[in-house]
Amino acid sequence: MRYVLDANVAMKWVLAEPDSARANALRGDFLGGVHELLAPDVFAAEIAHGLTRAERRKLLKPPQGKALLADVLATCPHLHPFLPLLDRAFDISSAHRHGLYDCLYIALAEQESCELVTADDKLIKNLKTRFPFIGSLAMLP
Repeated sequence: MRYVLDANVAMKWVLAEPDSARANALRGDFLGGVHELLAPDVFAAEIAHGLTRAERRKLLKPPQGKALLADVLATCPHLHPFLPLLDRAFDISSAHRHGLYDCLYIALAEQESCELVTADDKLIKNLKTRFPFIGSLAMLP
């Protein structure tokens, strides 16, 4: 199965959060060749941002964040350039009043005709009706 992987799911690979077990099972399936994972190339920056934020919140001690970044990037999804997605992401963001970064993931899933897996309940609540290919990590086996 092909999935666009939201960065918030990959964060669960390295931080103990709700549904981390499901996220790690998805990662294991990706490593085993069961699933193909895709993401816009802003993925790496979003992961780095999330980990530096965790350090600022004192959830991690430096240099843990940098080591965890390397861990995530060691099994990075196939990255797609964001610039070709930007026009469509902008249209989605503008029409639905939702954050542009999330809309890059939606635009990629739309382009690739596959499901977007996210742990973002707000994204699901606000946009799943319009984009039924948005799926919750919590719903994966």
